Amino acid sequence: MTAVDIGKEVAALCRQGKNQEAIDRFYSTNIESLETCAMPGMEQTQKGIAKIKGKNQWWVDNHEIHSGTVEGPYPNGDRFVLHFKYDVTPKHTGKRMTLDEAGLYTVQNGKIVKEEFFYSM
Repeated sequence: MTAVDIGKEVAALCRQGKNQEAIDRFYSTNIESLETCAMPGMEQTQKGIAKIKGKNQWWVDNHEIHSGTVEGPYPNGDRFVLHFKYDVTPKHTGKRMTLDEAGLYTVQNGKIVKEEFFYSM
């Protein structure tokens, strides 16, 4: 699959709330993930599929998700961008907010090997 094909599939799964399935199907076991800032108890850069799955599960467990949109993919060679906008309430604050972020994904040999996130602050 090309980066565009993978981007379309990942976007479709995320639109359905199936982010974990997207990880299972399209992420390399050696995935590297870079966040704009570290999440509580985690490093800013995570490496390996187990850590990425753990980070994703932490996010789901710690946020009430009211709604969300996913735009893209916006491809460029072996990379693509997805734009996410989520209406969420972090459980630790109880304060509803909009999370607006872009994810830049790099594909090699039919798998996502790197994800980088950029958010509005």
